[in-house]
Amino acid sequence: MSFLGFLLLGLIAGAIAKAILPGRQGGGWFITLLLGVIGAFLGGWLGGLLFNVSLGEFFSVTTWVLAIVGSLIVLLIYGAITNRRHAKS
Repeated sequence: MSFLGFLLLGLIAGAIAKAILPGRQGGGWFITLLLGVIGAFLGGWLGGLLFNVSLGEFFSVTTWVLAIVGSLIVLLIYGAITNRRHAKS
């Protein structure tokens, strides 16, 4: 998959993950893009490690599921970090 395809996948996967998670998540489109790309990378790494699949093709269902699950994990971690930071101040 090309770099631009990976960015687009990360942006869309991050937006879908934000829509799935309940409550309000902070950050705008740039944070969504960044966390989505990190999540897609994490999902691809975990998928390769656990299930021997990768983020090979843009239009593959497996690619999208891995990217969205990875984005959900990253968003949950990001939410835990930012909520802890706001609770201290």
